[in-house]
Amino acid sequence: MATYIVKRILLFIPTLLAITIVTFGISRLAPGDPVDQLLGLQAGGDQQADKEATEAMRQQIREELGLDKPWPTQYLNWAAGVFILNFGKSYTDRKPVTDKIMDRIDVTLGMNILSIILAYLIAIPIGIYSATHSGSFGDRLSSTTLFALYSIPTFWAGTLVLVYLTNNDYLIQLFPTRGLHSTGYDSSWPWWKAWIDTGWHLAAPVLIYTYTSFAFISRQMRAGMIEVIRQDYIRTARAKGLSEKVVVYKHALRNSLIPIITLLAGLLPALISGSIIVELIFSVPGMGLLSFHALLARDYPVIMGVLTLGAILTMVGVLIADLLYSVVDPRIAFSKKNA
Repeated sequence: MATYIVKRILLFIPTLLAITIVTFGISRLAPGDPVDQLLGLQAGGDQQADKEATEAMRQQIREELGLDKPWPTQYLNWAAGVFILNFGKSYTDRKPVTDKIMDRIDVTLGMNILSIILAYLIAIPIGIYSATHSGSFGDRLSSTTLFALYSIPTFWAGTLVLVYLTNNDYLIQLFPTRGLHSTGYDSSWPWWKAWIDTGWHLAAPVLIYTYTSFAFISRQMRAGMIEVIRQDYIRTARAKGLSEKVVVYKHALRNSLIPIITLLAGLLPALISGSIIVELIFSVPGMGLLSFHALLARDYPVIMGVLTLGAILTMVGVLIADLLYSVVDPRIAFSKKNA
């Protein structure tokens, strides 16, 4: 297994290189010029002042940002720092991109990892029940409910929660409306009090993340379980007189987990990209909000840093999924793959 892991990690390098080249090219082909944005910011957003900016000032900014060089040179200068996690400096405030990402990533990862754990804990039992009671009233009820939940767009669900569950004027205030901390938050609070306050503020975003995930995962779990319990070895186990609980949880469960393990490869990069809408709605200062503002400002180094991080998470997700396959199904031998 160690040899397989090393080979996969080595394959990350050309894959990451190809992804960064493509994303770099796309970012440069996007309409607009970050220099125009910066000139607007320096002039306080005054369009008239922006028009009056001299060509010398424009050229000076382009030279400072390295935008006066050819694209291949720009890419090589940027890529040289990627392998040491140096994504350059932000165009808007000249802060290191790595520092800006590190300031935000703990919030986004915390919310998303918690929501993924909750989603799996909820989805797996529902999927097992639906599969083992296929066609029953409970199965039809859960299927209808989950399809309805999955069809609701994230932004609409977030808006409903924001309107009806954070405001006594409409329904009830169960959650705060925005941010990470209460108005009277003090950094000198005991850690447990600060954690409770932060957890309360993140409850609504985590709720939205969780419902969007578990509705889909539970359907995959149901489909996987139904396929497995129709296999011959399950019929044989039942013919031997084994209890239904032993058949389902000892023999069928492991193989039925394989489809939802595959989903991990897609869920990890969604920790970054999928957070934009939710963080905008609830004003959570995470990676999603950072990405959104970077896109508006055409802040190429931040955009590239976030995209590169998403690519890394995708590859790590695929590797984790492969490793979990061997845990769930011992018949999978990495030595054979290497042969």
